[in-house]
Amino acid sequence: MSASGLAVGVQETVAPPRRRTSPMIYFLLAIAALLVVSLVRVLTGAGNLTSSGTVAAALTAAVPIALAGLAGLWSERAGVINIGLEGMMVLGTFGAGLFGWQWGPWAGVLAGVVLGAVGGLIHAVATVTFGVDHIISGVAITLAAPGLTLFLAKLYFTDAPGGGQKQSPPIEDVPHVTIPGLSSVLADIEQQQWFFVSDLAGLLRGLTTDVSLLTLLAVVLFFVTAYVLWRTAFGLRLRSCGEAPHAAESLGVNVYKYKYAAITMSGALAGLGGAILAVASSQFRDGQTGGRGYIGLASMIFGNWRPGGVAAGAGLFGYTDAMQLRGEGAVHALLLLLGIALLVLAVVQLRAKRYVVAGVATVIGALFILWFALTDQVPPELVSAAPYVVTLLVLSLAAQRLRVPKWIGRTYRRGEGG
Repeated sequence: MSASGLAVGVQETVAPPRRRTSPMIYFLLAIAALLVVSLVRVLTGAGNLTSSGTVAAALTAAVPIALAGLAGLWSERAGVINIGLEGMMVLGTFGAGLFGWQWGPWAGVLAGVVLGAVGGLIHAVATVTFGVDHIISGVAITLAAPGLTLFLAKLYFTDAPGGGQKQSPPIEDVPHVTIPGLSSVLADIEQQQWFFVSDLAGLLRGLTTDVSLLTLLAVVLFFVTAYVLWRTAFGLRLRSCGEAPHAAESLGVNVYKYKYAAITMSGALAGLGGAILAVASSQFRDGQTGGRGYIGLASMIFGNWRPGGVAAGAGLFGYTDAMQLRGEGAVHALLLLLGIALLVLAVVQLRAKRYVVAGVATVIGALFILWFALTDQVPPELVSAAPYVVTLLVLSLAAQRLRVPKWIGRTYRRGEGG
């Protein structure tokens, strides 16, 4: 059978796709969201809501999360749950710390990718070859990786200049780029504090000023993933392994090979996310990932196993993380913004006839608005927890129409039938 005929045959085993939303709709939704944020900024006086500094910080925080989510997407599209993303990110941070200290940041990034891929390969051997439960294998990697890297850190970094038992010596950062001339123009507009126009200028300035080359690499990887998985025969075969592997096998697809490729790629992307964390903070530190692998999984589920949705979920976490770095005033304004977002979500769920979710979103949204109205500040404990609380709350209420790969989490054995 020819490659094109095989691709058509495999496509028949995958559930028919839903009608896609027009890109123009997403663009209009983004404009509407910025209008709401701009309105909240005017009402509360919290200029940090849309400042270029907040946007830049949000982008920095979102990139490792986005790569973890993209890593999970590769693995789970092939039918393998990857709870070990956190551990693979830890391996990536250590690789960047060890090699980046000695041979420069790009060597560190490459080492992080390789170590993450090794973690993915171990997960593939356990789950694909030996049929180990996916959750057990992933948890084992997540538990083993921090202990291994801490042992190696004590071995290699304790006596190194600037290092210690739980941290590497300093690492140089990769180059950053700025669009010439645009930054100063946008800065002038941002300082005017005009409704929407200044907010848009702050957003654009944050996205085009002093941007790390690693951030641009992450953006490219999202487009490459979308193209490879949805526009090539390779991607169609890989996704068929997560939908109907025995049907794909009957059409000549080597399911083991595609699962191995997907999980190894998943580990490499997670390792890259960890390496970016280390390079951006100028050193490896024990506990540096801070649960970002799990948040990446949450963003993947929120994004319905699609690259664009993963980016949106990661952006949400990055934005709330940037807001908590701006202090109590910014988080207090975030209460009003979150309340409005939940009420809008309630309307959407009501139109979809999900009355329970709509009711819960309405009550919680009203409580957040009331909290904002009756207080002038929020407890310090909530400030540090804001990224996790906001992200999990919105993701849990918004992710209701999920299209999970049909064979996810199940053990495949060649020749056994569906």
